[in-house]
Amino acid sequence: MTEPATPPDISLRLLEIFGAMMRCETTVEAAEQLGISQPAVSNGIRQLESQLGVTLFERLHRRLQPTEEALLLYEEVRPVFGLLRGFSARARDMRQGLSGRLRIITTPPLGHTVAPAALRTFLKDRPDVSVSYDVRRLEHVLEAVQSGAADLGLALGLDRHPAVNIEVLARTHMVALVPLDGLLAEKSIVSASDLSPGSFIGLEAESRMGQILRHAFERDGAHYDPRVEVRYCSTAAVLADTGIGAAVIDPYSAAFQRKTHMVSRPFQPPSEVCAVMLTRKGVPRSRLLHAFISELKQAIADFDVKAA
Repeated sequence: MTEPATPPDISLRLLEIFGAMMRCETTVEAAEQLGISQPAVSNGIRQLESQLGVTLFERLHRRLQPTEEALLLYEEVRPVFGLLRGFSARARDMRQGLSGRLRIITTPPLGHTVAPAALRTFLKDRPDVSVSYDVRRLEHVLEAVQSGAADLGLALGLDRHPAVNIEVLARTHMVALVPLDGLLAEKSIVSASDLSPGSFIGLEAESRMGQILRHAFERDGAHYDPRVEVRYCSTAAVLADTGIGAAVIDPYSAAFQRKTHMVSRPFQPPSEVCAVMLTRKGVPRSRLLHAFISELKQAIADFDVKAA
């Protein structure tokens, strides 16, 4: 009876060479990125192909072109590179004498308002802590947290996701951003029916906020017919500021973008927006992360009091 073949033991070094080749166009560029010789890259690829029994690259017009098998395998192994980068960054911090490093990635609404306030307080009495802080799109936040490239992610309107842990920090509601000298500013509450067809800025249906806004119009029996439609609340706020029309957005974006001639009003029907934090599954929270989360919750509570 033939025994099943034992899977080959693939070294991290060979995977690192493979990853560099997938990111670069030539073995020379890959060698420069890794700080090794060009023959070492070529030998590494040949060794990996031999161990896997799969052709990973084909020469085309003096360049090595990834095969379909290479593209599929790269997608499988991509999270490993994020882990390796995270490991290297932590080792570098230790080597530099830093006591800790926190990596935060957030979408713009929270990344431009409550998170900076929390970070300021967090760093005040922690001179030996370094922070990586990035503001990106939601899909990038999810990818960074899931792969381990970030310790904490912040976002709006995402109450569950199978790949990461999600904890609700605050539940708030969308607001109407209107001109201070307009008729809508005289109202204590702006409803969907108050937004005349063709006179307001809407949000694309592909976005979570856009879906929430459409549901609000449906519940109010109002016709959803925006003059301009955008993907991001921050963009809607910028356009509202130019006088194009009113915008219904999250209160964090409204607070960040609002100028002296604009004012926000509660929007009806109530359209809830959750402020959430994302952490990686199966990874315990460090003391640094616990401390920042504490400051973050306080900053959100202070924002809610001020907004009220």
